Order: sequence, then C-alpha cells, then structure tokens
Amino acid sequence: MTMDIREAYRRALDAFGAHVHQVRADQWRLPTACAGWDVHGMVDHLVGESLLAPQLLAGRQAAEAAELTEGDLLGDDPVKAFDVAAAAAARAMEAADVLTRTVHLSFGDVSGAEYIAELFADTLIHTWDLARAIGGDERLDPELVEVCAEWFAGAEEGYRQAGVIAERPPLPEGTDPQTRLLAAWGRGG
Repeated sequence: MTMDIREAYRRALDAFGAHVHQVRADQWRLPTACAGWDVHGMVDHLVGESLLAPQLLAGRQAAEAAELTEGDLLGDDPVKAFDVAAAAAARAMEAADVLTRTVHLSFGDVSGAEYIAELFADTLIHTWDLARAIGGDERLDPELVEVCAEWFAGAEEGYRQAGVIAERPPLPEGTDPQTRLLAAWGRGG
C-alpha cells in the first residue's frame, strides 16, 4: 500500500476526533480496552501527543517538550482541546522536509517519517479503543488498517519487548484484517 504517512495520520486524527465529538458527559470516566485508561485519560493522551508533535518535529528534545503534557490537558472543554491540538499536529506535517527531519524521542532519534508512523498507529488503535468504550462504530478505515498493519509488522516485536502492548490473543483462521491488527496490538476483537 502506498499512502503518504502524513495523510494516514491526518485521517486517523479525523476518525478519532469524530468519536471525541460523540462522547457524552457521562462517558468520560468509562474504562477503555487500553489497560489503565478511561475515556478522559485516552483523549488526554492523544491531546498530549498532538501538542508534542509540532515541537518534536521542529527539533526539540522530548525531555524539553515534556512540560506540554503535564496535568489535565482537556480542561473544561475536552472536545475543543482535542480539536485545537489535532489541528496543530496536522499543520506540523505540512513542511516539505518533515519526513526526513530527525526527531529526538526519549528512547533515541528517529526520522520524521518513523515518528509520524508511530503517531498514526497509536491514533488509529486508540480510535477503536474509544469507539468500543463509548459504544460507537468500531469499524476502522480499511485503508488505514492496511497501512498500519504493514508498518506494525516491523515494529510489533519492539513494542512487545518494551511492554507497551499486551500479548496477541489467539485468532481463528480467516480473521478479517482489522481483527488481526487489533490482536497484534494485544486487543481482543
């Protein structure tokens, strides 16, 4: 599949945002499929990633930019907080050289393309987590599932060794691509 990773990330942000707009006032404390996070915590996490993206893509060290993600980032208007942060992240992807920039993450330097792929994958998987938590449409964009699965095939073992994803649950033969991707990320479908 040949899709610009920036476009995949923008589409994933849009899909996640559509679910954020559906969260009712009584759903912010519901648990998600991502262990230890409720809806509020997950959206706060994505707002934090979106706020960091422009800073890290501009060359700041992760440790220097960390103060951007301290405390509750959602405030009194979680939907607006997400929309503003997502728009900033999307704008940060527009620079012609963004894919070849060096991004200084806490665990080491990566290319802009790799960093954006990580943001994209995290956003896509959390889109399913959020949809499941709030009773929304859990179907992910099949093109984005394909892009994510292709990228994650080379990253899965590192994620598992780092302890950031659970073990793969067993799947029957003939399982659809979305369910296979979610299982790779340690999610039961």
